[in-house]
Amino acid sequence: MVQTTNNKQYDLEDRTLKFARSVRDFVNKLPKTAANFEYGKRLLRSSGSIGANYIEANESLSKKDFAMRVKICKKEAKESRYWLNLVDPGNGEELEKEQNSLFGEATESMKIFGSILEGSK
Repeated sequence: MVQTTNNKQYDLEDRTLKFARSVRDFVNKLPKTAANFEYGKRLLRSSGSIGANYIEANESLSKKDFAMRVKICKKEAKESRYWLNLVDPGNGEELEKEQNSLFGEATESMKIFGSILEGSK
């Protein structure tokens, strides 16, 4: 695991990495159905894309590039919520709680990236 400084931008990088890892672990526990397989793949992509695009935003060459990357982060967080709504945790109460927690984190990410966008104008 890579260590980073306590700078706020890196805290958000760590947070998005933790979210992507949590989603990965969640998807691996889901019941093995055709729908969960397809939705899970899309959920994995969108959840990982949030952090990847935020890292790119932090390395952006212009304010316009930064704003575009942050917009993508927000969009991917919103998409992650969509796929989280579609996967079926089955009858597992624990998996359903995990799903709700991840949904909440995706919602918070949307709000955070929306706030960053407002502040960058």
